[in-house]
Amino acid sequence: MENLLKNHIRELVDITTEEFAVIKTYFTLQNHPKKHLLVKENHPVNEMFFVADGLLKCGTIDNSGKEHILQFATQDWWITDFQGFFRQENASLDVQCLEDCVLFAISFENFESLCRNIPKMEHFFRVKSNLGYVALQRRIMSLMSDTAKERYEAFLRQYPNLFQRISKQTLANYLGVTRETLSRLQF
Repeated sequence: MENLLKNHIRELVDITTEEFAVIKTYFTLQNHPKKHLLVKENHPVNEMFFVADGLLKCGTIDNSGKEHILQFATQDWWITDFQGFFRQENASLDVQCLEDCVLFAISFENFESLCRNIPKMEHFFRVKSNLGYVALQRRIMSLMSDTAKERYEAFLRQYPNLFQRISKQTLANYLGVTRETLSRLQF
């Protein structure tokens, strides 16, 4: 499992085996069952997670009971309520395991210490954040301007391996459509 994290970091920054030995001490390896809530809306956000195995979703339920999914996270992805984590305030989103998950977790204090002590990691997280901003901007633009059919087709192209791993209702919630609309899009 540690090799997943090491290789993921090495995709963006050159770290030695010795540096990784230090980096990994800032993380804890966690196992969580399907349906476990890692981050709960209106509660403190204590950790950010790197997914070694499994699938998670991040979203909220509005006042009418409708679920809105902001993102999924699978192997090699990062997830948390980033606003709550970086501002050290209560979560505005839930993060839930859709499958049994193996995660590397880092607390805010360890995150800050890691970036201070190993500047390469600050660069790594800056690049990851920038890539996340780009992805979020694309998602928002898609929700504002693409048709439901275009969003569905884009999801299938971008995430073909996720389609079989999530329920139709969960996919509909991510796409911002009803389950009935999704059924029409699939035929």
